Formats: sequence, C-alpha cells, structure tokens
Amino acid sequence: MDTESRGLQQGSSSCWSTSAAAWGSSQQKRQRCEGSSSDQVGSSTSGSVQMSEPGLPDTDYVENEEEDYYMDDDDDDCDDDNDDESEYEFDEADFNQQLADKFDDLDLPPGVEATVPWLQKIAAPDEQDTSSELTEDEITKKYKAFAQFYTVENFSDHHYADKSVGKPSREWAKRIQHEWKLLEKDLPASIFVRVAEDRMDLLRAAIIGPKGTPYHDGLFFFDAHFTASYPSQPPLVYYHSGGLRLNPNLYNCGKVCLSLLGTWSGSGCEKWNPAQSTMLQVLVSIQALILNEKPYFNEPGYAGSANTPTGQQQSIEYNKNTFLHSCRTMLYSLRRPPQYFGDLVAGHFRERGRTILAACKHYLEGNMVGSVVPEEEEGEHDGTRASSSSSSAPKQEASRADLIVRRSQFCDNLKTLFEDLLMEFNVKGADTRKFIEEKLKKNLPAA
Repeated sequence: MDTESRGLQQGSSSCWSTSAAAWGSSQQKRQRCEGSSSDQVGSSTSGSVQMSEPGLPDTDYVENEEEDYYMDDDDDDCDDDNDDESEYEFDEADFNQQLADKFDDLDLPPGVEATVPWLQKIAAPDEQDTSSELTEDEITKKYKAFAQFYTVENFSDHHYADKSVGKPSREWAKRIQHEWKLLEKDLPASIFVRVAEDRMDLLRAAIIGPKGTPYHDGLFFFDAHFTASYPSQPPLVYYHSGGLRLNPNLYNCGKVCLSLLGTWSGSGCEKWNPAQSTMLQVLVSIQALILNEKPYFNEPGYAGSANTPTGQQQSIEYNKNTFLHSCRTMLYSLRRPPQYFGDLVAGHFRERGRTILAACKHYLEGNMVGSVVPEEEEGEHDGTRASSSSSSAPKQEASRADLIVRRSQFCDNLKTLFEDLLMEFNVKGADTRKFIEEKLKKNLPAA
C-alpha cells in the first residue's frame, strides 16, 4: 500500500491519550529526530480539482522580476479576476555587483570570465582557496541530514503567526499530536514538514514538484494553521506564491483552492471529514491533484475541452507559462529561503540544478514542457554516450501565427531565466560545467 493510501485511510478516531509528562517526553523525542531527504517524488493519482476563477494568467514576462520571496498578500483582498504578475523592481548595477561577489571564489573554466561581465573579477588560480569546496561540502552534509519531519521552536515569518487559538482544549492538543505522528511516519519522500513546539497550531511544508509535470524539481512552500475549532473545521492553508499564479488552484494572493479545505465545493470524500481527514491528506492532495501534468484543466470552465485539439493546445501553452513561473519561484527561494528550510533549498538545487538546466535546454529546442529529458544529459555526466535530445521527445507544432509568437516569447523569457538559474546554481555548487563550457564556446570569437 503506498504512502498516499495510508495517509488517506488514517483518521482521528484512534486519537491516543497522553499525560503532561508523556507529552514532554514526546517533545524531547521529536527534537532529536533525524532523517534523510530524497529528491524522488512519490507517485500519486492525478485528478482534477475545480475552482471558481476563469481565464488564463497573463503570459507576458516582466523583465527583471526580483522581489523578495515573501510578499504581503492579504487573503481577504484576493482579486479573483486579476491574474497579472507582480512588478519586481531592483537596482541592476547593485544586483550584478552582488552576483560578482558571489562568483569571486568559484573555480570556472579559463576564459569564462572574459565573456561574462559578472565573472571578470575571478581570482587567479594561485590566489584561490578552498572556501567554495568547504561550503559545498557543508551544503551536502546539511542536505543529507535534513529530516522530513522535525519540530522547531517557533516561526517568525509564518503567515498565520498573528493568529491565536487561545487556550486550546486537551482534545485539540491530542489531535495535533496525532497529526504530528502521522506526518512523522507516513510523509512521502517529496514532502518536508516543520512544526512549532511553542505554537502547536502552526505548520510549514515544502512540496517538490512531481516529475512529468511543469512543476518538476521545483520547491513549493505552504503555511498551515490549526484553528481552535480543528478538526471540526479544516486547517487554514496559505501558499507562498511570490505574487505569481502558476496554477488555477493556487492564487497569487496565497489562496489554495481545494474541496478538502472548504475553499471550493465538493461532495463525499472530497470534503473535510473531522473523523477521517488529516493534514497528511491535505499535503498529498495538493501534490497529486493540484501540481499535476495538465493544470490548465483544473479550471472547471476548461475541463470540458480536455479531449479537443483546441483544449490540448491551450494546455500546452499554459504549461509553458507555468514552467516559467516555477523557474522564477526557484530564484525567489534561492535568494530568500523560508525559515528553517535554507538547508533544503540549497541542497536540493545543488543536486537538481543540472537536471533543471538540461530541461530548460530541452524545452528551448521545441520539446513539450514536462516531457522526459533525454538520457544524454546523465550519460555525459557519467562519461557514457546516449542518443540526441532532438529525437527523444515530441516537438510542438505551431501552425498558426499567434502560436509562433507565443513560442518566441516563451524562448526569450526562458533564456533569461536560464542565465539567472545558471548563476544561482553555481553559487550552490551544482554541476553546471557543461553549460558554462557551452556558453564559453558560443561567446569566444572564431580563430
């Protein structure tokens, strides 16, 4: 039986009793808990989740989007009809200087600094030290030790930090302990959770985007709050969007539209059941039902066109825009990781950076977003040969002028994001030598 099934079947009917002493012992035990993380994504059955807002997000890319990952979004002021991306303004000169400072100690192929302005200050070989290697080793060490479930003291940046449950009842505390026990035991390998010892009502989760979707290898963060009426009412859940709308069910204001949370209509097992529904079920549902391979059809107004050529083409275009937003979200997370998840962010993108960059190249060649990236990428890394990427996945057919224009916009935006990701992944020690050498060959003048 897979992890999702176990999570869905467990309920609160078996809430276990505990004394104050036992609770203290449990806290100490959780503080010592350690585990290992994995970049593999647990498989789940995809479905279609409905929501109320029609329309596709604006596909125009705003140049130099560089806002802090956390935005002051207000759920009550969420405009269902506004899908425009937020404007991100920053000092380009200052930003380039910061990047140059980051790259001062990197060991890059000779000549790269001559073609890239932010690499011109790289030190000579005899002046370089091993600080970057030590940092990379530390990143890997912390990443491998990052437990899937762990208790922390408190959250200073939690979206619901200002909400209080007052003096919770004993039954409420027992139910939260039961939720923690389920999460500690049954979390899929691609979901990480931190709960607060001093604020049992707060929880933060990171979900890795599943393979085969436009969210692959991304990290998506959610804050949850168990109200005083829990479990009679479902938890409140907020998505850290960075102001981006990358799914019909994940609003740019942070709203998560899901029947299980009561934010969308549903019936039967789709709705919250106080006796059986759990926080584990909520997290698995977000990953399986929302972050799926064709999120365009999560919108109920478009679900009926799923088997039509027009619907399929619109879904392809939506996935392109979604992947662009996912890449921007990666940048926000790298530059300002959520509290207690810095080690996960650094280690995850150090390990997956090469794969993400290979996927960007794959999509720039005209392959569909979410399609399998050829084994050539892994083969070159391991010193073996593999087939060319140009024939490993279906190409998109753009028969109309507007589709050609959209593809041109997508490629321009993705090329810009590729350069930004290449810089950030280098800082984290990802294996990007292949892409830097390609950049060098492209920019060097002919002999």
